[in-house]
Amino acid sequence: MGTSNSNTTRRKPLVGLGIVAAIIVLIAVVFSVLPKGFKTSHEDIGSGISAVVFVYDPNLAVSNSQTEQMNEARGALGDDVAFLIARIGTPEGDQFIGKYQARPAEVLLFEPVGKLVKRQYALKSATELVQWVNSLN
Repeated sequence: MGTSNSNTTRRKPLVGLGIVAAIIVLIAVVFSVLPKGFKTSHEDIGSGISAVVFVYDPNLAVSNSQTEQMNEARGALGDDVAFLIARIGTPEGDQFIGKYQARPAEVLLFEPVGKLVKRQYALKSATELVQWVNSLN
C-alpha cells in the first residue's frame, strides 16, 4: 500500500503541470485567432503604404460588418496596407472626418503618398477592398 500512495503523490504535480500547460496553450490559441485591432490615429496616411480608413459609427450595424471585412482583407494583404478607423465622437476621428469631409460608414482609400483616391459607403466586402487596394499598383 505504501507504494500506491507514493505513486499518487508523484502524479499530482505532473497532473497540475499538465493542466497549467493546457491552459497556457489554450490562451495562446485564443489570442492568435483574435483579430488585430484597428489604429485610430492616422499618421500612417502618406507614410509610403496604402491606407484604408473606415469612418466608424458605433450606432450603425454596418460598422461591425465593415470591420469584419477589413480584418479579412488585412489577412489577404498583410502589413503592406494600413487599415485604420476614424471613430465618430473621438478627437482623432472628428479631426479626420472634418479634414476629408467624410461621412459615417464611408470607406476611404489613400495612395502611399497620402492622396485620397477613392471613397464609397460601406459595406465593401473583403474581396472588393483587396481589389480596391490592388488597383493602385
